[in-house]
Amino acid sequence: MHRDPFDWIDARQARLRTAGLVRTLRPRAADSDLVDLAGNDYLGLTRHPEVTEAAAAAARHWGAGATGSRLVTGTTALHTRLEEELAAFCGFEAALVFSSGYTANLAAVTALSGPAGSGTLLVCDEGNHASLIDGCRLARAEKAVVPHAEPEAFAKALAAHDGRAIAVTDSVFSVDGDAAPLAALAGVCRENGAALLVDDAHGLGVLGDGGRGALHAAGLAGDADVVATVTLSKSLGAQGGAVLGPARVIEHLVSTARTFIFDTGLAPAAVGAALASLALLRREPERAGRVRAVAAELHRRVTEAGLVAVRPDAAVVSVRAPSPEAAVRWAADCREAGLAVGCFRPPSVPDGVSRLRLTARADLTDGEVAAAADTIVRTAPAAA
Repeated sequence: MHRDPFDWIDARQARLRTAGLVRTLRPRAADSDLVDLAGNDYLGLTRHPEVTEAAAAAARHWGAGATGSRLVTGTTALHTRLEEELAAFCGFEAALVFSSGYTANLAAVTALSGPAGSGTLLVCDEGNHASLIDGCRLARAEKAVVPHAEPEAFAKALAAHDGRAIAVTDSVFSVDGDAAPLAALAGVCRENGAALLVDDAHGLGVLGDGGRGALHAAGLAGDADVVATVTLSKSLGAQGGAVLGPARVIEHLVSTARTFIFDTGLAPAAVGAALASLALLRREPERAGRVRAVAAELHRRVTEAGLVAVRPDAAVVSVRAPSPEAAVRWAADCREAGLAVGCFRPPSVPDGVSRLRLTARADLTDGEVAAAADTIVRTAPAAA
């Protein structure tokens, strides 16, 4: 008898639809009139003429693709230059560029855990990004998931382990936009001889002196027991990711990280764009302060109107919605009014609470910020 191997998908989709959790793709137009508080272009550099021209020039000179893995033909002079400039800007000894921030996180977690039987413990914040969580799942190491942003919980897990250990955390958590207590976590790690691995995807370009990141702001950049990962697709307006840390860590990743060894290198256009964005950020460091100010103003306006929002530590403002269905309707009503906002629902949110996720941008005018906040308040569900 013939059996449909995918018949379970229909039942699952029906359950998701009933719960208001079906995801759909919505292609955006290149010339959209929407005010964008949904994307991650924090510094407004994705369309900056210097950035787009650098991307085009790199494609013309090096070609559309990297042509192979980084260890074969996928490393160009641009890749090496970007690694040197990222490390110098963020305050680390060395850097290694990947095709995405996701692959950078998988590489850092799995390769630094060592081979099976190493006895390494990974202590993971329960609010971490999916890429860190997946890295911990893939690593052949012991795992401990601890309550969100609690150094004491990290300390307890580390103290109970006899062997190598790595504390794994976001610097700024992508759902609520709150910052990890990095200085306290570093102290806990040092008391227990553990390394600290931090995903600074939402800190680079926003926090620290001139946007040099959360680890730079915490005085931890370049420390021998600290490793950072970043993405090039948020503040730098391009695509790709990188791991930053001691030179010996980077050398280890080149030889052991599967998402580096077996993945095609980052396209030259993205490398060129990221280099141009770094140059702009060096020249215009005030962009970092501006995006934080925009986030603070959005938070002030929506909370003064009675909505519940988490105070932003960087560029993300999280506004609570009463249910998944209400969040979807709210986001749709905002879009109809000319405003794009993020809509986070289970299982994307670890606490099961649906939200609108607003991402501040440095290039928004004061008038656009005020109008955006007014739209969010005006379209809010009564229960919000």
